[in-house]
Amino acid sequence: MKLLTTMFAGLLLALSVAVRAEEPVDINAATAEMLAEAIDGVGMRKAEAIVRYREQHGPFASVDDLVEVSGIGQKTLERNKENLIAGP
Repeated sequence: MKLLTTMFAGLLLALSVAVRAEEPVDINAATAEMLAEAIDGVGMRKAEAIVRYREQHGPFASVDDLVEVSGIGQKTLERNKENLIAGP
């Protein structure tokens, strides 16, 4: 039983590393659907607001600029910052 528990814990660790190894999402290129899936705390409405903001104001200069979008706060930004980039 102890071996099974250890193996299960190892599997969970491997899966968590694999999830974090995914490529960051480019907030200047991603669709609303991609943003809603990639950003913790952001559903379709906020993701659509990000896309609208980008279309109206041009590309984001940095990920930090997401807080300019209504409904995106500093906590949401900090929670997701490592998984996002603002590409050219």
